[in-house]
Amino acid sequence: MSRSSFDHLSRAALAALLPELLLCGQLIDRSGLPHAVAAFGRDGMTAIAIEEWQLASPVYTRRMQRALGFVGDDVATIFKGLQLDIGAPPQFMDFRFRVEDRDHGEFWLDHCGALMDVEPMGEDFVVAMCHTIEDPTFDATALATNAHAQIRPIHRPPRRPADRHPMCAWTVTIDPANVAPPAPRYAELVAASAAAGVELGAIDTDDQGRADYSGALLSDLRFADFSKSALVRMADEVCLQHHLLTLGFMIAVRSRLGADATSASAADTASGGAGGGGAAGGPSGSDGAMELGRKHFTGIAGISSERIRAVFGLGDDPAALAEVLRLHPAWNPLPYTGVEITETSDTVLLHIPHRSDAVADGAWPAMIDADHLAPLDAMARGVNPRFATRAVATDDYGWTVEMALAPQPFREATEVTLTRYSTGASFTFTDRGIPLPLTVL
Repeated sequence: MSRSSFDHLSRAALAALLPELLLCGQLIDRSGLPHAVAAFGRDGMTAIAIEEWQLASPVYTRRMQRALGFVGDDVATIFKGLQLDIGAPPQFMDFRFRVEDRDHGEFWLDHCGALMDVEPMGEDFVVAMCHTIEDPTFDATALATNAHAQIRPIHRPPRRPADRHPMCAWTVTIDPANVAPPAPRYAELVAASAAAGVELGAIDTDDQGRADYSGALLSDLRFADFSKSALVRMADEVCLQHHLLTLGFMIAVRSRLGADATSASAADTASGGAGGGGAAGGPSGSDGAMELGRKHFTGIAGISSERIRAVFGLGDDPAALAEVLRLHPAWNPLPYTGVEITETSDTVLLHIPHRSDAVADGAWPAMIDADHLAPLDAMARGVNPRFATRAVATDDYGWTVEMALAPQPFREATEVTLTRYSTGASFTFTDRGIPLPLTVL
């Protein structure tokens, strides 16, 4: 079985962590898209959001179906996939489902944290998210299950009246007459990435608790009902969703900056190149894409650390930081990133290999080097604002960053502050009790 950073956690701890990992995945956009707006304007940001989700969600949807044993081609399968999707974290994006038959169903959102984030920005941003972005990206997720599936609105924001509930409602229809749209450009880049094909540990079917999500669609997933082995695999898969979405974001950004969209590695992306067509005064070419990627990484790195620390009630010393780093989605799953984390009484050492699937893909570990440690600073300061980072060693196999406490706290990174604008940064999950079956076995 492949090793996992999550193996040492108890079943109860994993059940508490899973919703956090899903929510942090949704907040990736809250981190990245403000910088996309600054570089490309609202229309450019909207196009990037569409492309990143179209590229990533079909890949990770199919992976999760295979991992949790609910491969199928019906509406219930689509809904199960949404319950394990970083685009729909439980309660924050409160999807409710109704299945009429295998080919027809509805879902609605009793609460939409993403809408809460954009409504204060005005109706144009609401339309961009709830119309322009959701139409193609909802379909992309459904098409991963059935090429003849379509998701269409019953009603959606802008809300009229302003407090309308549910916040939106949609139909899902599978019909052989529905013609699937052509695959988005660059779809093959994510589908052929190392992230798409990485092998993770198999679920032990003899472990206590549910080993899969076969059977009835449930109103909610209660993660405590799953076995420890299943929860470890889910956690690794959800972290992989983070990386796949980031790959989609970087492809979309590079293609708009005149850089080679296929250029994935840190060496290729950071080495510079012919400038491109960014917004006036904004970034351009390969360097510009990497600059946006690092800002994107910095914001979500800090918020993710905060939430992981909080869910387990950890302290603010090096031991707490080491545990947060072990569980942080940036460094998981281990077969993909290959990172190593060690600690002393005073410091934490993070060793990043020069060669790994994540580096080859150009995912988060490829975005940092000795001169660009802002994401690591934000990550460490999500545990204690006094942590400072510095590169201390390199060899043929990798390089090492030391994290230690400084005498005085550092100011929060602007990128983290921007991500904190989302209501998801302080969202609290509640126990909803025993879920109800929505389909008949």
